[in-house]
Amino acid sequence: MSGTLYLIPVPLGTDTLASVIPADVLATAQRLTHFIVEAPKTARAFLKEFGTPHELRSLWMEELNEHTKEDALSALLKPLLDGHDVGLMSEAGCPGVADPGANLIRLAHRKGIKVAPLVGPSSILLALMGAGANGQKFRFNGYIPSQDPARLEAIRQLENDSFRNKQAELMIETPYRNGALFDALLVGLKGSTQLTVACDLTTPNELMLSKTVADWKSGPKPDLHKRPTVFVIYAA
Repeated sequence: MSGTLYLIPVPLGTDTLASVIPADVLATAQRLTHFIVEAPKTARAFLKEFGTPHELRSLWMEELNEHTKEDALSALLKPLLDGHDVGLMSEAGCPGVADPGANLIRLAHRKGIKVAPLVGPSSILLALMGAGANGQKFRFNGYIPSQDPARLEAIRQLENDSFRNKQAELMIETPYRNGALFDALLVGLKGSTQLTVACDLTTPNELMLSKTVADWKSGPKPDLHKRPTVFVIYAA
């Protein structure tokens, strides 16, 4: 029989392990000796924090990131087909959700390998929960264009879609470009549209603010520079 591919969430920031990772998830990670990870250095640090009893250098660990070729995925699944349970970990949050892993997971299903997602933090769902937007109809858009006029066009289209479909529109940006995206949102959105910024979620520096664009324009700007942030638009 093949092993199980466990999708292991990790903290979104530092000093949050006990509050965001359940004990049974830690127990699963502690017993595993085979891992597929986004970044080995980060994964070893998390496994040490998780309390793995195994020597870190003795663990089987292969890399899966945005540069991994499709034809390399089958080799990553070989330990599972040989009967080993394997943990899939990203650098933050949940693997396969705005992080590498979906292609591997899809291939695992095709090969009849059991896939077991484990409970842990997702910045996307946490941002949606705290936004006060429509939690029954929403869309995660990932990254929108980083340069105008394509960025402004994308922002206005998302606002139109939110209004027409009564749905929340979520997006992220490379942290050092957060300020530029925030400024573009204030330019491109109507004053009545609700804009939420969810920053450094689950950490001591967490910032969760939701205001109309008009209110954002009349007050101070949030400090989002180099801080992981999810933006939520709601125009319905």
